[in-house]
Amino acid sequence: MRKHAAPITDRRIRFALAGCGRIAQNHFAALGAHQERAELVAVCDVNPGLLEAATQKTGAAGYGSLVTMLKETQPDIVVLATPSGLHPEQTILIAEAGCHVMTEKPMATRWQDGKNMVAACDAAGVRLFVVKQNRRNATLQILKKAIDQKRFGRIYMVNINVFWTRPQSYYDSSAWRGTWEFDGGAFMNQASHYVDLLDWLIGPVESVQAYTATLARNIDVEDTGVVSVKWRSGALGSVNVTMLTYPKNLEGSITVLGESGTAKVGGVAVNKIEHWEFADKRPEDDAVRSASYETGSVYGHGHPLYYDNVISVLRGEAEPETDGREGLKSLEVLIATYLSARDGKRVSLPLEY
Repeated sequence: MRKHAAPITDRRIRFALAGCGRIAQNHFAALGAHQERAELVAVCDVNPGLLEAATQKTGAAGYGSLVTMLKETQPDIVVLATPSGLHPEQTILIAEAGCHVMTEKPMATRWQDGKNMVAACDAAGVRLFVVKQNRRNATLQILKKAIDQKRFGRIYMVNINVFWTRPQSYYDSSAWRGTWEFDGGAFMNQASHYVDLLDWLIGPVESVQAYTATLARNIDVEDTGVVSVKWRSGALGSVNVTMLTYPKNLEGSITVLGESGTAKVGGVAVNKIEHWEFADKRPEDDAVRSASYETGSVYGHGHPLYYDNVISVLRGEAEPETDGREGLKSLEVLIATYLSARDGKRVSLPLEY
């Protein structure tokens, strides 16, 4: 049984955040929604402009490095919104300082790094949370419930599409974007939350066979890819991803086909229930489409709900929805996908026995 720090019940949870760029804004908003139970005490970024904007917006103390922030502040938990390839080293640093860690996706870009992160947090007796906010989407919660209730019967096929666009200017905006070491490609970065659905919704993956390509962007990694998936249950499926959709983001969807049910959650980012049909009709089915929502962001609205769970865990009131070990499940599928594409062969899971 892993031991963790005592629950914090007599004050607000103190958060710090590293990396004040694009996704950090979602974290600031999520913390703002939980002001009674949490506070942002510090932020850090190596970019002075981003750092100043973040301190102005949040009122938190600003630091030019993670090391300095850890030395001069006492957060309970540090959020990593930094380039993905930095997460492992930073997680170990934070854990050794005695703080819990919340990391954005993907938790790492290499399999061993992900395992090292979990081991470091275990050794330090701190929690490791991996942000999977899409799981909290109302549309996906309804789909998850239907699967758990066995309404599909045996699931035969699952298809996931991520048809988005990222122009060259997006990759050129930061030197780390589009690199293997710090970013990863369309699967690892943009489609990471969708790959997470493979295990979370359907179950353990048996094997994958993938192709990836860099068709239009001047980057090291793939801008397009397809992967065929076989689950241990026998179900078959695929994930189709491209960042080259003209002229804008088109679809982020999952379709589930079973012996007694068919459902598709689509929209630009799994935000609309587009098809919902089951052999066993239930009263709640009439209200299913009310779970759909409009969104101008592919990030969805799950960050505040994710924070609610993290805060509750640190207060001793709940168990984590996605901890480091849960995060490793999607990382393992991602690494298997890249190995398959590189070597031109089917890759079986688990990667290690």
